[in-house]
Amino acid sequence: MLIIPAIDLKAGRCVRLLQGREDAVTVYSDDPASTAGRWESCGAQLLHVVDLDGAFTGDQKNLEAIGKIRDAVTMEIEVGGGIRDLKKMEELLAMGINRIILGTVAIEKPELVSEACRRFPGRILVGIDARDGKVAVKGWVEVTSVDAKTLAKDAENAGAAGIIYTDISTDGMMTGPNISAMEEMVKTVSIPLIASGGVSSLEDIRHLMGIKGLWGVITGKAIYSGSLDLREAINLAQQVEA
Repeated sequence: MLIIPAIDLKAGRCVRLLQGREDAVTVYSDDPASTAGRWESCGAQLLHVVDLDGAFTGDQKNLEAIGKIRDAVTMEIEVGGGIRDLKKMEELLAMGINRIILGTVAIEKPELVSEACRRFPGRILVGIDARDGKVAVKGWVEVTSVDAKTLAKDAENAGAAGIIYTDISTDGMMTGPNISAMEEMVKTVSIPLIASGGVSSLEDIRHLMGIKGLWGVITGKAIYSGSLDLREAINLAQQVEA
């Protein structure tokens, strides 16, 4: 299981939001590129980057910061947050971003997801953010009536390379991940599933590693607050793999 550090960008800075609320922001760094370098030095192989301004407005406002992160590290990078057209996907991929995460458009324009998967095979991930099993969109502002598992199957059928599944109720709360929800989602699809939300300790990592077939886990607040040591978490996952 891959341990994936997260960088959330708002106005060019590295921040975290509590349960996705725009008014509950903590700034961790004014230099996201050096933060990315720090996580790479801990052994991270993949970085998860979210343009929060893009998620809320549909317009990328952190491209400069994303470019600096790309220049600062050699590890692979996946980027999401308000990416809602093919031109923006092409722009990010041309910058050297390895994979694009589509969220809101998977609900609003499923045909765009299919087209993106055809045009950029192996490079499109679908991010599913859910509360009580229902999909939330537009930076979690709106909760829809769409079932998360149904959307996951649709994404797989469209050709997505993987799913990033976030349980909103646990995200940023440091209360532990929603193991049962992750287990359900892993059983729903055969493409790689990355879990997100609630990780606060090595014990949480151990619990997630017990989910057969879980490809990776994203950690954000825990590594910034210090409750989880990223290097330790990566070493734990590698030991079990060995």
